[in-house]
Amino acid sequence: GDSSVSATMILPMFLPILLAPAFLAPQLPTRPALGSVSQLRVPVAPVRMSEEADRLSLLDTTEKFDEIAAGAALAGSAAAELGREPGTCDPYDPKSSEYCMNDQSAEGGMKRTIKLGVLFFAWYFLNTAYNIGNKLVLTAFPMPWTAATWELFFGFPYVFLLWSTGLRKTPKLSWNSIKLLAPSGVLLAGTHVGGVISFGLGAISFTHVLKATEPVWSAVISAVVFRDFLPLPVYLSLVPIICGVGLASLKELTFSWMSFIAGTGSAVTSAAKAILSKKVLDGKPLGENLTPANMFAILSILGFLAITPVSLLIEPPKAAAAAWTAALAKGYTNAQLVKLLSVSGFLYYIYNEVAFLALAEVAPVTHAVTNTVHTTGQTDRPTS
Repeated sequence: GDSSVSATMILPMFLPILLAPAFLAPQLPTRPALGSVSQLRVPVAPVRMSEEADRLSLLDTTEKFDEIAAGAALAGSAAAELGREPGTCDPYDPKSSEYCMNDQSAEGGMKRTIKLGVLFFAWYFLNTAYNIGNKLVLTAFPMPWTAATWELFFGFPYVFLLWSTGLRKTPKLSWNSIKLLAPSGVLLAGTHVGGVISFGLGAISFTHVLKATEPVWSAVISAVVFRDFLPLPVYLSLVPIICGVGLASLKELTFSWMSFIAGTGSAVTSAAKAILSKKVLDGKPLGENLTPANMFAILSILGFLAITPVSLLIEPPKAAAAAWTAALAKGYTNAQLVKLLSVSGFLYYIYNEVAFLALAEVAPVTHAVTNTVHTTGQTDRPTS
């Protein structure tokens, strides 16, 4: 309940806080014709063109071509009527533009579509599994700061194994790059801690409703901090989100102000992290081998280093030990508790890594829409 949670659990989390096409007609330089200069008038012998070139030239000069080109939409394929093989790329036939793509491009597009489908499915599945696992952890061990810190740490053995064995290239960063990435790491940690606290104090569904307000906070931060204003229709589209969250809060039977504040803080820090990446980090050379997966690994490490001291202050070792002992008294074993924390931490790391891979494949708007879909798609899940 709220009475057992101090506001100090929440307050530290807030500290970190297009193409209009233009077509230019070629302006070719003009010059007098050869025949217009008397000194240059010399007899020119007729040149015999090859049959193939002669046939191709007819395409531009004969009345048949003009007739076919004018009635291409009614008479079918101009390529077929001109004796060309149907289904081929013909620059004279606008209907054949779909064939003006080599097989490799088409094959690459199919592979990318399949890859996106797999990534989005894995993202949704792993996120759902993490939400359930995290709720189980907080039910047995109600120490959200400690649990969140452990979950941030648990990805390290996994990624260090990949780096040390050469299965994944090790990122190379300068101190200047680390300084640029540090705020994003802190905000990532704030997003995670806020979500964990909100999960622990309220229903999973209510926390996801609060996280769905991220577009609202993104618009607010962009306007207030960066003076970047969006069109009026965009702001109007945010009104239903605000009304929906208000209605959900009124109907939430297990409403908790601490859960509300933590969930909202998670949405704010998540929006701030996305804007920071776009406004500050985008286009800057940060280092080598910074793939999406490696980027998340670096941000996780920075977030862990930032959150650990705060976690130790809010939930000192004695308090964590007492909560662990209480869990054992409820019937849990040491192995069960370690397993719950480890599985939850692994699922958190993997689902976020997949989310970073998906972000690299799509536009930010598509990524945000997908994030909202998988968030609102889980609002009817049980709370325990």
